[in-house]
Amino acid sequence: MCKIIGITNRHLCEGDYYTQIEKVVRIMDGRLEAIVVREKDLSPEEYMVLAKRVLEICHEHACKCILHSYPEVALELGCRNIHLPLHKIEEMHNKIEGKQIFNEFNIVGVSTHSVEDALKAQNLGATYITAGHVFATDCKKGVPPRGIDFLENVCKSVSIPVYAIGGINDNNIKSVIRAGAEGACIMSGIMKM
Repeated sequence: MCKIIGITNRHLCEGDYYTQIEKVVRIMDGRLEAIVVREKDLSPEEYMVLAKRVLEICHEHACKCILHSYPEVALELGCRNIHLPLHKIEEMHNKIEGKQIFNEFNIVGVSTHSVEDALKAQNLGATYITAGHVFATDCKKGVPPRGIDFLENVCKSVSIPVYAIGGINDNNIKSVIRAGAEGACIMSGIMKM
């Protein structure tokens, strides 16, 4: 079975965001590896309010929750799982206080877009990476997908789990596993289910 990481985007929900999160963790019980709360257009204060409620929902349903972009918020909420853009983890490693914060996390995911990014993320301490975008997606309209060969090259280059991201659906999910990915990240598919 393919491991699925759900990626949130409240702008894609047709109804109430929290109701959608609860629906996703309930319906996908057993198939969902984690939920990444990726609402990066919010201020840290707004994000904290939203993330606190999502953490509660995930806890109620025994679903792993990974916060995104705001390590200080994650630590304040007692969440030891974070996902960061590559530039953010690089910035943290260049600052002493950033390194200290980084050491507080059990799970550190990093977004990558090339073999070089993947290797850099692994060397900086990522425990998993996302690689993409693999297929065409509305989230990256007009930007050509990197494709399965890209994903396969990334998977071969690192020893940590790789999760494919971008345009993943029931029709192509098996191809990302064949390329060596641990699993797949799905945003539109879970925010619109």
